[in-house]
Amino acid sequence: METLQREGSLTQVEIAGVTGLSAASISTLVRELNDEGAVRLEPSIRNGRRATLVSLPGQRGMLAGIAIGDRDLRVAVVASPAGDVLERTRLPLPFQHEPDETLARAARLVADLHTEIGRPVSDLRAVGVAMQAPVDSVSGQVGSESVMPRWSGVMLTEALQALLRVPVQLDNDANMSALGELRAGVLAGVANGCYLRASHGVSAGLVIGGEVFSGVSGTAGEIGHVTLDENGAICACGNRGCLDTLVGSRALVESVRGSHGDLRFTDLVTLAGRGDVGCRRVLADAGMHLGVAVAGLINLLNPEVIVLGGDLLMAQEWVLGPMQDSIERRALPSAAASVELRPSALGADADLRGCFVAAAQISSFHEPDSAHRAT
Repeated sequence: METLQREGSLTQVEIAGVTGLSAASISTLVRELNDEGAVRLEPSIRNGRRATLVSLPGQRGMLAGIAIGDRDLRVAVVASPAGDVLERTRLPLPFQHEPDETLARAARLVADLHTEIGRPVSDLRAVGVAMQAPVDSVSGQVGSESVMPRWSGVMLTEALQALLRVPVQLDNDANMSALGELRAGVLAGVANGCYLRASHGVSAGLVIGGEVFSGVSGTAGEIGHVTLDENGAICACGNRGCLDTLVGSRALVESVRGSHGDLRFTDLVTLAGRGDVGCRRVLADAGMHLGVAVAGLINLLNPEVIVLGGDLLMAQEWVLGPMQDSIERRALPSAAASVELRPSALGADADLRGCFVAAAQISSFHEPDSAHRAT
């Protein structure tokens, strides 16, 4: 019952995986609970096969995940946090997009996805939102003047709840990705670990004691603003030589502009794959710098697993080696020997999967009020 309350609707196979109990034991327990009216059973589909979804009586409905980036908006819906994505969409956004317009679009897309799967939007139970910017967990505001500045100070949770009339859980994309990997990916069963997201910037979702750790105000894991070169380039945060200025995809593209012209990050990776020594050098340097910062994280937290996600995964062939070398040179030998670097099991969906889990968790603390649901 605690598992269903925490995770939301699950199949019997998924319950067995989460709890560690045998399939036979779960089948017996579910049958007994169903006879007592303590759970609800309904047909579902998992990986193309028929399955039975088990939920608490108040948990019936849909969950939505929304990922807001600086250039795109991704929305998906599921029936349970560990279930198959029933429908999804992606909408490109203009640079420096306006918060009110983007939130209105997100709400419309959630409604459209329900229509696509033949469900009324009133079936929506809760929403999880991953933001590509720091989130102040005390005030509930998007909290950065340097990352997506037009969103700074926006009370996103309140605004989206007003549009959709369901509970909304907000966090930054690294923490949501860590939560996704913790519940359904590489970090499952890991007590102390980290999800490292390296894309336009670098951020980390920390897992301590089997739970995502966000710090006092939600900014734990902002590894992209660790100073590596105090005389280096000015970072968007106002400091010099932050990791973001050396490893972020924009910084890498800029570093080859003089020799290669205007490239996208995907172009840089493609050229590296074709043997371009300049592009390979840029990616190797990025791996080295990333390793320096991660070595400090390893010395501080002594994690079991570090999951690698984001754009740099496309270039792992040239990034991981130099990164590992830096870690081995700079981290304490015992800490370096005990940590495992692994690519994300959920890929680009890690943040959305975390959103589904967060939505299920927050919905368990709110009784549905049919008079106030979106129609």
